[in-house]
Amino acid sequence: MQLSELKHKKISLLGLGIENESFAKYLLSTGLDFELTICDFRTADILAERMRPFIKKTQVFWRLGEKYNEDLEDFDILLRSPGWPLDCPGIQLAKKKLGRKLVITSAMQLFLEWCPTKHTIGVTGSKGKGTTSSLIAAMLKEDGKKVWLGGNIGLAPFDFFEKITSIDWVVLELSSFQLEQGTASPHIGVITNFTREHLAPADPNNPNYHKTMGAYWNAKWNIAKWQNKNDWLIANQRLTNKISAKRDWNVIFTDRCDWPSKLLGIHNQENAALAVAAAKLAKLKTEFMQRALAKFKGLEYRIEFIREIKGIKYYNDSFATTPDATITALKSFAEPIVLLAGGADKKSDFKILAKEIKKRTKFVIIFNGEGGKRIYTALTKIKYPKDSIVGVNSMKEAVAYFKKQAKAGDIVLLSTACASFGIFKSYKDRGKQFTEAVKKLNA
Repeated sequence: MQLSELKHKKISLLGLGIENESFAKYLLSTGLDFELTICDFRTADILAERMRPFIKKTQVFWRLGEKYNEDLEDFDILLRSPGWPLDCPGIQLAKKKLGRKLVITSAMQLFLEWCPTKHTIGVTGSKGKGTTSSLIAAMLKEDGKKVWLGGNIGLAPFDFFEKITSIDWVVLELSSFQLEQGTASPHIGVITNFTREHLAPADPNNPNYHKTMGAYWNAKWNIAKWQNKNDWLIANQRLTNKISAKRDWNVIFTDRCDWPSKLLGIHNQENAALAVAAAKLAKLKTEFMQRALAKFKGLEYRIEFIREIKGIKYYNDSFATTPDATITALKSFAEPIVLLAGGADKKSDFKILAKEIKKRTKFVIIFNGEGGKRIYTALTKIKYPKDSIVGVNSMKEAVAYFKKQAKAGDIVLLSTACASFGIFKSYKDRGKQFTEAVKKLNA
């Protein structure tokens, strides 16, 4: 679809999230004649700040609150937010009534189709995509390239769309929900790993989820599905069998990179190897890649070192919302660990995590919630000492316990294996509270 094809069309933005808000601003700046309706389950009071840039635009209309999902057949084009489920009743009814006349797409899909440069790198995976995409961008910058980093990492690509030139590089962190139903792939696609994730709704503002592991993988695979013979796919070697069954051309499988780095853990050596492979395809010099990796400190809330007090080191891994992510964090340390885990349930299996916790921790502080309850059950089943587990309802309570339990030589690790909703607003809110609490501790 070309931009000109939006002329005289009735367009609906399904959800006023970061991407759709950015796209709407861009679309209104083009001067095209179209009608734009924003549909969102939230009310005008909640969306007040986001509505402000559009409120005086005569071609913008609103469907908010209870009727946000009704009569979607009124539109020619539906642009889904990543959190808007494809199988929602409104979309399904509109498809039934309009058939092929109805176009369903997304802001990310249109960005990949319209991007002014062919130098695009997309990174996806269950975990590690933020670190890998940021590291690729750092390497490109170290070599003097003009780089735009966006996507799931927080910056919507239409915020910088009009600034991109044909020689620039664009690096995108892409979630499965951004890739879902896509029909365009980046020039270089990167898949970090693939584990159980997003198989149950967890975020009240993002109810989208994949019903099966197959559906989850199919969404991820769109990062490579639409590539041609001039494009490349890079993936962790553990995905060799899964990918080789689908494709045997222009694929690079990577293991680990052992160059000097500030990043902890084998998983980050794997992320670095993926970044190096992408940088080599961009024809970067080795010295710039090595320099960028040596300087790279990692991302906030990803096994982030906060401080050391009286021989106790504090690490913030609030981004770890799955058992696999927390297992990875636990394996990054040889020292005894006081672990902060638990929270909202994502229908995860905690059996393997419980064994790793028993092997590597001395005390577990569990945030209450359905996920926390299930971690407790999994631990007691394998006879983890009950007097070394405690449940808490706030970060303040957690702090009181890890102050008592942690001794010199220990690690205090926030790595919950669960979603944050309930006690916290988001993983960022949880991580921020932990960091602030640690920084207030007296040396």
